[in-house]
Amino acid sequence: MINLEKPYTGKYALDHLGFRPFFLAAGLFAILGMVLWLGIYHFKWLLLPSNYPATVWHGHEMIFGYAVAVAAGFLLTAVKNWTNRPTISQQPLLILALLWFLARVLPFTGLLSVAAVVDTAFLLWLTYEMAHPIIKAQQWKQMALVGKVALLIPANIAFYLGLLGYWTEGVQVGLYAAFYTILALIFTMGRRVIPFFIERGVGCPFEAKNDVWVDRFSLILFLGFAVADVIAMAFGHATAHFLAGLLALAQVPLHAFRMVGWYHPNLWEKTLLWVLYLAYGWLVLGFFLKFLAVAVSISPWIALHAFAIGGIGMMTIGMMARVALGHTGRNVTEPPTSLILVFLVLFSAAFIRVWNVWLVPEFYGEWILTAQLLWITAFTVFMWHYAPILIKPRIDGRYG
Repeated sequence: MINLEKPYTGKYALDHLGFRPFFLAAGLFAILGMVLWLGIYHFKWLLLPSNYPATVWHGHEMIFGYAVAVAAGFLLTAVKNWTNRPTISQQPLLILALLWFLARVLPFTGLLSVAAVVDTAFLLWLTYEMAHPIIKAQQWKQMALVGKVALLIPANIAFYLGLLGYWTEGVQVGLYAAFYTILALIFTMGRRVIPFFIERGVGCPFEAKNDVWVDRFSLILFLGFAVADVIAMAFGHATAHFLAGLLALAQVPLHAFRMVGWYHPNLWEKTLLWVLYLAYGWLVLGFFLKFLAVAVSISPWIALHAFAIGGIGMMTIGMMARVALGHTGRNVTEPPTSLILVFLVLFSAAFIRVWNVWLVPEFYGEWILTAQLLWITAFTVFMWHYAPILIKPRIDGRYG
């Protein structure tokens, strides 16, 4: 048993809390995964088995590799704070992270069935480690987040059933269901923490406005949109495609109204505030672009990458930056100045992947390459500063 009150004198702390190994894994995988995708896409590297299309691998790994790693680190750490109970740590935590790692590597060996088992086992174990302390503490309202993580399990099973040839539409069902589950997690956590961070961070009395009716309508509309779009993208259902477009459009004013209620001009002075605010703006833009994909038939990949790079990418890197500082005894109001560069470079990657690709499509390949290089650059600079923070002990000598 670790004595949490006794000063920790070890050199490394990677196994202390969930955010440490999983944020490290997410950041490194963001770099390596994009380098591999760049090589596969532009230079035709033959790394994957013939029955695993490269675009499918890219989509799956950005969701179940990168995004799930961030979610695991964030939620395992948050559950400890919510419940005041210990969460997985030490050797079991490292084994859990190893399962995640094996699931990323196994597809390159051609052992897709084994990859499916390992990836699913990781998600099952992660869900249990989240649910157990919440149930013990009887904090039932937090089970909604556990439920969202649990939804990733059938989505991943559907994906592998499709990949292994057992279900024709399984790959698309699994990918889109998982993608919208990640977005649901982002919206849930964003709604909880962004207004709180803004209130605490603008340096003057301010109450961010939240309306119950916005919360309820946005939840209902998002659920309908997600179901409709999964059906549309996986099965080519025209009515579902039309309905998804309308439901996407209906969410734009709701989330824009929410952003207005959260706004304070001082947030632009705080790096760890404006990155989250801009990320939320990308999510709103994603809904509008999804509507345009139905209304004027622009490529659905435009909206998807607004969600993925601008929304999920910027939100997750901003959350990792803040959580890692706060949980290692550092001052979240004084982050590394290099984060300004990191966030602006990642914003540029999203801008180019969305707007340049849409408006100047004759340079499609060049824009894709530029966005990939910007993504790699942003996460490389981020990890240069944050890998030591994640690996080494807290600066105040406490365990955690």
